[in-house]
Amino acid sequence: MSLRRRGAMALVASTLLLAACGGGNSDNDSDAGGGVTIDWWHIGTTEPTATIYDQWVQDFEEQNPGVKVNVTALENEAFKSKMTTITAGGDMPDVYSTWGGGVLAQQVEAGLVKDLDVVGGTTMDQFTDAAIAPYRINGASYGIPVDAGMVGFWYNKALFEEAGIEEPPTTWTEFLETVQALKDADITPIALAGKEEWPGHFYWSYLAMRVAGLDALEEAAHTNDFTHPGFVEAGERLRELAELEPFQNGYLGADYSTPDGQAALMGSGRAAMELMGQWAPSVQADAGGGIGDDLGFFPFPEVEGGAGSLDEVFGGGNGFAVSANAPKEAVDFLVFISAPEQHAQYVESGAGLPVTEEAIELVEDPDLRVVAETMAAAGGFQLYLDQAFPPAVGGQVNSSVAELFAGVATPEQVTEAITEVARAEG
Repeated sequence: MSLRRRGAMALVASTLLLAACGGGNSDNDSDAGGGVTIDWWHIGTTEPTATIYDQWVQDFEEQNPGVKVNVTALENEAFKSKMTTITAGGDMPDVYSTWGGGVLAQQVEAGLVKDLDVVGGTTMDQFTDAAIAPYRINGASYGIPVDAGMVGFWYNKALFEEAGIEEPPTTWTEFLETVQALKDADITPIALAGKEEWPGHFYWSYLAMRVAGLDALEEAAHTNDFTHPGFVEAGERLRELAELEPFQNGYLGADYSTPDGQAALMGSGRAAMELMGQWAPSVQADAGGGIGDDLGFFPFPEVEGGAGSLDEVFGGGNGFAVSANAPKEAVDFLVFISAPEQHAQYVESGAGLPVTEEAIELVEDPDLRVVAETMAAAGGFQLYLDQAFPPAVGGQVNSSVAELFAGVATPEQVTEAITEVARAEG
């Protein structure tokens, strides 16, 4: 059966189910004239996402006479600012962008979000475990993913070959050996935007996953205690890497996407690796021209003796939540945009990577397909730590790890500082 036909059938089935079970009530429900208005706030302001979202609205309204979707499209930071304000007042949009994690958990705790496992029907069964994970709070799903991705090492195959490296490393020991081999060949091993902090937190986060394990991170989120020995060891491993001096000169003052930043170094062939998400190839091309077929991807290595494993991934994506008081038609809208036909349109356009296994075949770029396949087969998933925890805690993770890179904080001090903020927030 074609993906397009499956999408139509899924939409019909899900819509019938929703008609039977109903949804929440709000002031937006049908008025005397039979009309319903849905307020949709999203961050899809760039192409091709902006055009696709507009088409979804048009198609949904045509298929649902009497339903109007009012769209508010905001740039990322403007969206965060406005959502912080309206969340405090409890007056949420019917459907809104979310990255899941700590912010969504706070909204759920305040009773502001619908449980989509209750009203979303079979639509909620189609997503891969990694894709839906950021939106699951206390065992229930409070959002749907529209795209998903992971952080891993993007590398220059030609520079690896020049340094005599035959295969990407799969263990931490092999990774350190790879770094040394690149240095011996007078090649900058790793590009890093130290000034922006968030790229650096990827290293400590992955090492915490590989050494302490996902269960330890989950426990820390509940106990507000990040002094686990595995988290301290993560800092020690990171310091071990930093002592090899693998980064470009001046990395502590480097930005990510500027002409002399992290992405530009990779995109111009002046560094062999960067640890970054699925958006890396496009930013490399924009900032440095891109390296074409020389670009490859490999997962963050496994740490020998650690509790984590190579198939556990770290990443995130974009999704949507529904406010607790939204009309049932808001859930219908999420069912519509999640149908295989709409998701195929999204993936084929290059707007994002798939959140269902069926759509992986639509990813044309070989490296991005590796990312999508790795995500789909993941044995565990961890959302970016600066999103997984409340904003203040996530910010402290970034700041403390930056201090570790700069040599002004010890691994123990990193965990103590994060714990102090987490307990204050808790």
